Amino acid sequence: MRHIIFDCDPGHDDAMAIMFALANPEFFNCLGITTVGGNQTLDKVSENALKILTIINRKIPVAKGASEPLIEPLRVAPEAHGDSGMDGPIVDEITFGYEKQNGIEFLRDKLMESQEKVTIAALGPLTNIALLLKAYPEVKEKIEVIALMGGSYSSGNATASAEFNFYIDPHAAYIVFHSGLPIIQAGTEVSTAASILHSEIEEFKNKGKVSCFVYDLLGFYSKFSKGLNLDRSPIFDACPVMYLMYPEIFTAKDLYVDIELEGTLTKGMSVTDKRIWYDMPKHNTTVLMDVDREEFVRHLKEAVFRLDSMA
Repeated sequence: MRHIIFDCDPGHDDAMAIMFALANPEFFNCLGITTVGGNQTLDKVSENALKILTIINRKIPVAKGASEPLIEPLRVAPEAHGDSGMDGPIVDEITFGYEKQNGIEFLRDKLMESQEKVTIAALGPLTNIALLLKAYPEVKEKIEVIALMGGSYSSGNATASAEFNFYIDPHAAYIVFHSGLPIIQAGTEVSTAASILHSEIEEFKNKGKVSCFVYDLLGFYSKFSKGLNLDRSPIFDACPVMYLMYPEIFTAKDLYVDIELEGTLTKGMSVTDKRIWYDMPKHNTTVLMDVDREEFVRHLKEAVFRLDSMA
């Protein structure tokens, strides 16, 4: 049993990651969800978290965290996720509400109350986690690992060199990668490998309540890839969560990763030290490099169909 907290900005791919974990309660004990401004504004992504939990009828505490990056204004991504941050499915009535507590304090309390170490699945900009570590450094002893989606091994998506989550708040990413905590990094390369074919999305059509939600979710999400003439859509945020349960389907390498804070072309870039002929800094990150796409999609589909059977 792995105790886990999601820190995220739902998000179509965040939804898939959360549903994957909650479909496997024998492996993941979800202590809560904190939200952060990222794909869309804080209010929108927070409401999306409640929509996901409503569809799968799972009462998990949700606390709102930071609405803005540490230094710069928030820049959202409606081109991929729509105006709501999770366009596509319609949830007429939301069942659950928010915790009154601020997300940073919620994280602190859940970590300090836990008798076991806790995994943080960080799927959006790392603002909440950076604020947590700076304000309450004592929580470090309670964190088993930070499994995050962000950065890249050799490329970007928000810019040529920077991935969206790190580009939005590079200073937060810098704090996390210099925290001394174990990190699992799923960047753009492995996330692109972890794609679902548009033809495979059809398998969710006219099934159960959760499957229909996923069909509508991925149907909208795939429009962005179709506009680029691609036959598949990457499910970014499911990668670090699935690695926790099925590491054998991934290729990973322990490396040293740092974050670039400045530069017109490089701000937000995660710099992976690939040198082999110098004295290397001690690795601080397990970098996911590749994944067996067919196995990834199989496990994802199994999770969705299992949620249908559990409803």
